[in-house]
Amino acid sequence: MTSDNDRRRGLLARLRGRPAARSRGRRRLGAAFRLIAALTLAGGAYTVFAPGVQAQENPPLTGAAAEGRALFDVSCVTCHGRNAQGVEGRGPSLIGVGSASVEFQVGSGRMPMARQEAQAMRKPPVFTDEQVRQLGQYIQELGGGPQVPQGNLREGANLATGGELFRINCSQCHAFGGGGGALSSGKYAPSLNPASDAQIYAAMLSGPQNMPVFGDNQITPEQKADIIAYIQETLKADQDQGGFNLGRYGPSTEGLAIFLVGIVALVFTSLWIAGKS
Repeated sequence: MTSDNDRRRGLLARLRGRPAARSRGRRRLGAAFRLIAALTLAGGAYTVFAPGVQAQENPPLTGAAAEGRALFDVSCVTCHGRNAQGVEGRGPSLIGVGSASVEFQVGSGRMPMARQEAQAMRKPPVFTDEQVRQLGQYIQELGGGPQVPQGNLREGANLATGGELFRINCSQCHAFGGGGGALSSGKYAPSLNPASDAQIYAAMLSGPQNMPVFGDNQITPEQKADIIAYIQETLKADQDQGGFNLGRYGPSTEGLAIFLVGIVALVFTSLWIAGKS
């Protein structure tokens, strides 16, 4: 009898618990439905009140940048990729290099490269100045980066200050006369003689090859103007009053010239004197 009573009580307890379980299930289902509805409503409101977000992911290009993209797709995409993301083993990403890098590399004829080598050599430019500007504008709008200022880059420059800054920051690689010099791994610091104002400024901003980047925190725009003025108005205008400049490579060539010319001349002079005596 006790066993039957226990079974009846257990059955009644289970019957009483089913509505409670169903009630909890309904509450959970209702909470999930309300959460989904709230998220849907928030997403819809965000879409309505922020319609420009999708457009900002692929911003429209200006006219110059669109022209630059057409040039890029013909001449640069093979090495730098469809969206300038770079191609492994061919060319680096151009995202973030800015128009300054284009001004230096393309404006000086170093790009497009004729072949893969340790360092891109300067050669006659493939593109006109206007095309270089268009390519630079495309890269600038694509990923941002440093830009060469417009206008006179030497305005208000101080030649004495520029000379001091050049000797401290540039002469170790480019030599005191700006003739350049050899570096490691087949690379070299090029001569500054053919470089324009914009190319020198762009090189300081972008740091091509082994050259370090001299941002505005390291060398201010005013100091950059001083350096450019010193290079263009002093180094290039120097008429080498002392005679043949020997390439302006510094004491190495001077010592070699003294040995090959001076010492040899002294030896032959000594032999001639000995023969006469």
